[in-house]
Amino acid sequence: MVATLQLGSISVDVVQKDIKNVHLSVYPPTGRVRISAPLRMNPETIRIYAISKLSWIKRQQKKVLGQERESPRDYIERESHYLWGKRYLLHIVQHDAPPRVELAHHKITLYVRPATTTERRQELFDAWYRQQLRAAVQPLLAKWERAMGVKADRIFVQRMKTKWGSCSPKTSSIRLNTDLAKKPIECLEYIVVHEMAHLIEPTHNHRFTALMDRLMPNWRLHRDVLNRLPVRHETWEY
Repeated sequence: MVATLQLGSISVDVVQKDIKNVHLSVYPPTGRVRISAPLRMNPETIRIYAISKLSWIKRQQKKVLGQERESPRDYIERESHYLWGKRYLLHIVQHDAPPRVELAHHKITLYVRPATTTERRQELFDAWYRQQLRAAVQPLLAKWERAMGVKADRIFVQRMKTKWGSCSPKTSSIRLNTDLAKKPIECLEYIVVHEMAHLIEPTHNHRFTALMDRLMPNWRLHRDVLNRLPVRHETWEY
């Protein structure tokens, strides 16, 4: 059950469930605020917590509302697309054979059957981005598993609307946003380290920050670069 907490002009969705710690999130594209709280926490304590985080909420909402969005993609000839932060022009080849995507020089070539819809072209591109991300993440996992002494048992690559990545320490699984394949490879490495650090420390507390500082001293730079880059244009539903 979702309750609503009103803090002046800001509405906060409150969900109480079987968790140990409070989680506060601000979601794009509208800056929707959500608190996930333990079942045992009383409503007044949640309200006081939310008030104490009001300045942070407002900063995050300003950031979310100001973040640039990609223009809609039509998957047509000479349209711009990105891989690992580099811009490529799309070349369409129509042929009567199974579809595929190829990267060469400054072009991404999409081979499709005649009359392939825009939706189908997007599906092919998304699948190709997932392949690129899976291939790139494997050496990064091997590198950081050795350095950190932890292991991610399962890696999921999928479209994610509100996060670049997530971690489930109980199952040692990590989820990565497919759109990371569009961003500089350093941004992917930052997200990998960030999520793997949650296998050691599940929350964003001082221990987590100290761990990130030790593992990747310039992690804040990569975070800021990632957060300044345009995010996918799409219709958001909640």
